[in-house]
Amino acid sequence: MSSAPLKIASDDVREAYKEKKRQLEVEALEGEAQAQAAELGVPYISLGDFPIGVEAIGMIPEARARELKTVCFLATDQDIRLGSLQPESDDVQNLVEELQSERKATVAVYQISEESLKRALAAYKKLPKFVAIKTNYEITDSEFENYQSRVHSFADVAGLLKDVNMTEAFTAILVGGIVSDASDIHIEAEETDVKIRYRIDGILQDAASVPKDFWKKIISRIKVVAKMKINVTNTPQDGRITIQLKGEKIEIRVSSVPTSYGESVVMRLLRGSATAMAFEDLGIRGRAYQDLKREVERPNGMIMTTGPTGSGKTTTLYAILKKLNTPGVKILTMEDPIEYKLAGVNQSQVDAEAGYSFARGLRSLLRQDPDILMIGEVRDLETAEIAIQAALTGHLVVSTLHTNDAAGAIPRFLSMGVKPFLLAPALNAVIGQRLVRRVCEECKEEVALEPAVLERVKEILSSLPEGSEEKAKANDLASVKFVHGRGCAACRSLGYKGRVGIYEIFTMSADIERVILSGKVSEYEMRELAAQGGMISMVQDGLLKAIDGITTVDEVFRVAEEK
Repeated sequence: MSSAPLKIASDDVREAYKEKKRQLEVEALEGEAQAQAAELGVPYISLGDFPIGVEAIGMIPEARARELKTVCFLATDQDIRLGSLQPESDDVQNLVEELQSERKATVAVYQISEESLKRALAAYKKLPKFVAIKTNYEITDSEFENYQSRVHSFADVAGLLKDVNMTEAFTAILVGGIVSDASDIHIEAEETDVKIRYRIDGILQDAASVPKDFWKKIISRIKVVAKMKINVTNTPQDGRITIQLKGEKIEIRVSSVPTSYGESVVMRLLRGSATAMAFEDLGIRGRAYQDLKREVERPNGMIMTTGPTGSGKTTTLYAILKKLNTPGVKILTMEDPIEYKLAGVNQSQVDAEAGYSFARGLRSLLRQDPDILMIGEVRDLETAEIAIQAALTGHLVVSTLHTNDAAGAIPRFLSMGVKPFLLAPALNAVIGQRLVRRVCEECKEEVALEPAVLERVKEILSSLPEGSEEKAKANDLASVKFVHGRGCAACRSLGYKGRVGIYEIFTMSADIERVILSGKVSEYEMRELAAQGGMISMVQDGLLKAIDGITTVDEVFRVAEEK
């Protein structure tokens, strides 16, 4: 009984000893931080008893605060104060520039200790769940107009980057790509410098070359905005940025991969205006247009678009959906990723990490009572079989397949293991396509073809269907005035501005169905059967567009070649 008070006393002594020891450790850490601050020439603060409000701590997302070992401990309309273990690091300086640009406030960085950081990070637990962290990257109207007025050529982008901070440099690169109608922005580290290139109408154009020390800063800035990990440089990463402009929102898919001289970053610009194209404006003409229009308006079956990456397949699918999007039908899509938002269409995105694949997603979508299904891509047998079953059970299915031309679609399905007796009745039509650049209307002029090139054109067009309007046009090449673009300010001296599709389209026939049911079919045989059925090939369609002055013969031969 008498030993209890002694035990309590000894426990108190131990606790007091531990507390004293901890205080000494904290004082030592604070002393080290204070000494480091003096060495770096930055202010020092202890956050041990500093009251950090939710408005301040919420200024930086928790994951990023832990990654940068940096917190915001004070925020007003005019001043933002940060505490960091590494106040001089490039990543923290990028954060400072970002906050200055977004908040239009003065930002100061203080040296803090590990103990102060630990206490500050605990404040994130006080954040209410409804506090939203800003994810969009905003470019004000004045900023956009300022850069737009200064970008008349690719050389102007290089000039803009010479005398701006990192936030402004990133904005300048983005605006340069937007006003140039680029589909992709490439930032590539080389041995001695960094190249910035824009893909315009399918062709990469050099925009700027900047010093190598620019590299780490711009990559860090991109990663910050795209919600990617700054400290991960040896593995590929993906991110996303939303650019908010006046009257337009641009989604940007960001991809980074390690290379021998640094990470290569590609930003794909997905503009909502791309969904504005109507089915009638795709560039499909004549009998091919009538055939496809008939198949699109059928209540069931499967329509496939084929071609390599960047050939306009997604645009074609969206144009078809736009035509079919009426109040009386329900349209569901399964995409990877969702590139554009379509009003009135229920769009679902593949999530591989969650096990939500094309096949699994399609099964769920079929339980949603759809009339029309769009599948971003048929990649495997399971997805193909579900799509075919849907087409056979009263649904219209539109999708894409990676083959070189329309004739390769059926052999590709069979090589996957699709059963011929299911494929034949399910398939309505196959579209093969490419994109060619349009001649700039502002600097279009006549040009004479070399005799050898003209003979090649005549040979390719000689197999057009007899009696067709296209054949009549090809027979009168002597009076045709071919054109090219000489280059002007409107097209940035490229001679081309915008793109148009060239197509080959075949619909099912008794002969094609019979070959499919045999289970043995080659691309060559399919091409012959489609031609016998009146199909105009992509090259022929392109040359007919060159005859009409829409594109050039050289451009058609660059993009497609006769088989």
